[in-house]
Amino acid sequence: MTIRFNEASGEFHLFNDDISYVIGILRNGQLGNLYFGKRVKERETFRHLLQGELRSLAAYVFENDYELSLQHTKQEYPSYGTTDFRYPAFEILQENGSRITCFQYKSHDIFLGKRKLEGLPATYTEQPQEAETLEITLYDEVIDAELILSYSIYRDSPVLTRHVRFINRGSHELVLTRALSLCVDLPDDDFEMVNLAGAWSRERHVVVGGLKQGVQGIYSLRGASSAEHNPFLALKRPSADEHAGEVYGFSFVYSGNFLAQAEVDTHHATRVLMGIHPDGFQWPMAPGESFQTPEAVIVYSDAGLNGMSQTFHQLYRTRLARGQWRDSVRPILINNWEATSFHFDESKILGIARTAKELGIELFVLDDGWFGARNNDAAGLGDWSSVNPEKLPDGIDGLASKIEALGMKFGLWFEPEMVNKDSDLYRAHPDWIIETPGRSASPSRNQYVLDFSRREVVDEIYRQMSSILRGASISYVKWDMNRYITECYSATAGSGGQGKVFHKYILGVYDLYERLTSEFPHILFESCSSGGARFDPGILYYAPQTWTSDNTDAVERLKIQYGTSFVYPLSSMGAHVSEVPNQQLGRITPIETRANVACFGAFGYELDLNHLTDDERETVRRQITFAKRHRELIQKGVFYRLLSPFSGNVTGWIVVSEDKTEALAGYYRVLNGVNEGWKRMKLAGLESDFSYRINDDSSRVHYGDELMNAGIVIRKEELCNGTGDFASALYYMERV
Repeated sequence: MTIRFNEASGEFHLFNDDISYVIGILRNGQLGNLYFGKRVKERETFRHLLQGELRSLAAYVFENDYELSLQHTKQEYPSYGTTDFRYPAFEILQENGSRITCFQYKSHDIFLGKRKLEGLPATYTEQPQEAETLEITLYDEVIDAELILSYSIYRDSPVLTRHVRFINRGSHELVLTRALSLCVDLPDDDFEMVNLAGAWSRERHVVVGGLKQGVQGIYSLRGASSAEHNPFLALKRPSADEHAGEVYGFSFVYSGNFLAQAEVDTHHATRVLMGIHPDGFQWPMAPGESFQTPEAVIVYSDAGLNGMSQTFHQLYRTRLARGQWRDSVRPILINNWEATSFHFDESKILGIARTAKELGIELFVLDDGWFGARNNDAAGLGDWSSVNPEKLPDGIDGLASKIEALGMKFGLWFEPEMVNKDSDLYRAHPDWIIETPGRSASPSRNQYVLDFSRREVVDEIYRQMSSILRGASISYVKWDMNRYITECYSATAGSGGQGKVFHKYILGVYDLYERLTSEFPHILFESCSSGGARFDPGILYYAPQTWTSDNTDAVERLKIQYGTSFVYPLSSMGAHVSEVPNQQLGRITPIETRANVACFGAFGYELDLNHLTDDERETVRRQITFAKRHRELIQKGVFYRLLSPFSGNVTGWIVVSEDKTEALAGYYRVLNGVNEGWKRMKLAGLESDFSYRINDDSSRVHYGDELMNAGIVIRKEELCNGTGDFASALYYMERV
């Protein structure tokens, strides 16, 4: 058992070998948090960890009782207004206009495994004994409503998942105006907050800052998790680094508007909140109706940021991603977008594909421009059933057959959530876009967002996409989404339902993903949202890999992939070798460095192979052979960040097999220096007593402890472009 209830003390202890989480039923019937952190021994009671005393300006729950003020109590799921003045986890607007609630302990249930969340992505178990779940039911007798807090703890991992369900048992409508998925109150503020921020083409850069009194947080109100902020934050001790120290990580399994914040109160306690952003959210619950929040995942590490990340990687790779592609090695692909843009025909596509096959590439992906009147970005979106006959006279099925005849698999690009006004779909259904009556709808990239909060809209897109997927041999789908939501309004929601549109939109996206992945389980789905604007755990549940960024420059990708690895496994990062000068920056980097960065992800190419020199093609052939040899290791190994691109000129990382018999390290130097000292890079994750041969060189054998403590010697002659900028090297280590 990993969850125990002490009836005498009214305490729940959730624990495994790594962590303890202790909940107590307070004297007012609400729930308090007594401890969360490294595993502690079970004892008769943890009630001594509750602290309270008379303080000026504090309000107290009971008359002449100065020990219980919710303002100074660590709580599990707090509300506002009854002696707690901090930001609450939830708020319910009632028929009389009040927002005051008092949910008290009613009952609980403890069971093996995890329940599936209807219509929402979430982590799961394959065997019930992998996790244990606690559901605590709280009840407010004044409004006749229940609130069910769900906690699942994994047996062999420092992971706790949380979500909440609201049920209206009464006879009057209740309106949720705030319904977050978790609150964690910590007893001090000696932390630095870590988050992943940026913009298009520089997604998920690492940001670190100390906590201070007040609120610090991140959010999205864009209708997607966004390129600007990822739904993740961590609190680390100031002394914690990549390899040691205490870290609490929080990740939200959701793809829409979110809020994640840390609030430090006047007495240095820290409250972490995470969930659906309350701005623009309003969810009426009629009698008998309920609302389910998405899942939030908490990870505790006393082994630094790498320890936190490795826990997220293992969980999300094996118990969030699903289907046959979860564990299968990913095909090496080529995408035609940077090679052709919209300007292609069947002959040009087949010309690239033939060369790709000769070099060992396994999958050809046809990007934007194959449907409707799609010769630029102003027309055609929404007309998925209409293949452009001028470009593809034999249709998608004909092209797919010809690609497969070459010995390759075939993949196809869609942007199912969008429509151009110059399209048959829009002309037939102009009211299907998200726009506010009487106000102009703001275009972005000449496209508009389809109202996926409406079932009939999702049904039509499903009809079109499934028809294409049934009618041709398609092994891969790239699912794009190239703009955020503005003027959020649904034509059929009515005045009382507009606060539901953002969330229902994401539920519609999940519904379409669920239908398609269920009907076509053999297809590998890759998410793409202008690159990485929806790189989140919610999408990973349906699409096991995401196009990490539209920025394919190798140097910029060091920061993007380094930051992404704080939460997401290498198997989820689409990473391609593109042409030079790079289309986003104009930078010229060696083709070796482009591949040395991209191989730490779902590897592929994004260029016209027929424009390469003979020497470059041979280099590509060797790269593909290398990637095939090591992709199992890269996809399933344990990843360590070694040297940060955010703090110096050099980046380093390593992935180590679970049995520690092999490893692959990457070393990347951005700019060359003059008369510099000799370089070493200390590795991590190896077995100290194993001997490792480096790059198949029998004269270069070292024990693991030497490679981790003294470091691997970096030789200039083994760096590609050794005397120039943007140089790199890979080091493959195999146990002798």
